[in-house]
Formats: sequence, structure tokens, C-alpha cells
Amino acid sequence: MEVKEIIDLPKMKTLKQDLIRFMMSYKFALSEVNTKIDILKQEFQYIHDYNPIEHVSSRIKSPESILKKVYKKGCPLSLSSIRENIRDIAGIRITCSFISDIYEISNMLQKQKDITVIECKDYIKHPKPNGYRSLHLIIQIPIFMSDREDHIFVEIQIRTIAMDFWASLEHKIYYKCNKEVPQKMKDELKQAADSSALLDKKMEKIHNDMNKLKESIEIEENMQELQINDDKFHLPSAFLTNDIHVENDK
Repeated sequence: MEVKEIIDLPKMKTLKQDLIRFMMSYKFALSEVNTKIDILKQEFQYIHDYNPIEHVSSRIKSPESILKKVYKKGCPLSLSSIRENIRDIAGIRITCSFISDIYEISNMLQKQKDITVIECKDYIKHPKPNGYRSLHLIIQIPIFMSDREDHIFVEIQIRTIAMDFWASLEHKIYYKCNKEVPQKMKDELKQAADSSALLDKKMEKIHNDMNKLKESIEIEENMQELQINDDKFHLPSAFLTNDIHVENDK
């Protein structure tokens, strides 16, 4: 005689709703953080006439990836445990032009009143042994649902274009080699990472020198402009550089 398992339909329905809410909370968290980043980006552009952010991308781990990480970390298989222990389910990557932009963006995000910084790993000042460089933030942000307030973890990675290119290439190589990468190739990747770091420093120096040049030109132009009431007059360079002798009538 076969014994059929009785399915608790109300329980299954509740579980399904909990799973939907669980995944949607991370989607909403990404939307919140992406909005903040976009506002900061536009504000920076208007005030400083410069955009420090080149590109922003975001993703949510698939249920399969979440389960793999749960088994790897050995944490209990429950939604509350997963939410507490797996902190990179929602991820955002910000790509910048220069290293100074990375710290500027990080500071702006950390000043947001509703963002709590849980962890900060600086792989720029302290690169990984393989050469990987990036700034990682684990933040927590409140999400307001119809009947609750959830505090969701979001991982933010901030890196330069050069760092992102290297990390993308390294990931593809390890994926193609099934993580069995020859030592020679590992050494070449490390050399490429070091070269990339030197390029970032060189480009930042050029950027800073260009800003100083631009600033000196603007100062010189402002010095040569004289405004009296509503009229503007451009002063010749000779007027500013030569000595002016004024003779009094005797």
C-alpha cells in the first residue's frame, strides 16, 4: 500500500510568498542605492563640472549561487540565516576614471544618513596576492515594505577602468581553465596588475597636472577682466605686466 505525502498547501503558499519577498527586498535595495548613486553623480557634475563615475552595474545572485554559498559557508538553510550570513546577494559595481574618484565616491556614500557601513576592504592600498585591486563596501540600507521594515545588505565594489579590465580578464581566464591556471599565467597576470596600477597613478598625475593648468588659465583670464557697473572690460596683458607711470600736472 502506497503512502502519499500530504502537501500542506497553506504552508507552501506562505513559503512561496516569503521567498518572493526575500528576493524582492534585494531588488528594492539595489534600486535605492542606484538612485543615491545617480543623485550624487548628477550633483557632482553640476557643482564641479566633472563626472567621477564612468559606469554603474548591478546584479542579484541567482538562487543557485546563493545555495552554493550557503553550503560553502556551512550556515543554516533558512531565509533569516541566509540574509544575515550571505551579504553579497545584492551587488553594485562602480567604475571610475581615477583612484581619487574611488575614495571620493566612497566618502559620499558613507555620509548618507540611512546607509550603515558594515565592512570596508581596501584592496587598493592592500592588493590581494594575485594583484587584484578594488574598494569593497558592505552596507546596510532600510527597505520599507507594506507591513515591515527590512535592513538589507548590499555589496559595493568601486574600481578604476584599468582595475575593472584586469579583474574581468582574470575572471575569464580562471573560468576557461576551470580554476586550474598554470603558474606562469598567474605570474603574468600579477605583472599585468602591477602595470595597471602604474598606469592608474600615471593617468591620475596627468589629470591633476591638467587641472592645475586649467586653474591657472582661469585665474589669468579673470585677472584680465575688469567690471565697472554692468560693463566688462578686457585688460591687455601689457597693461598688467608693464610698470605704469602717472605724471601729475604741475
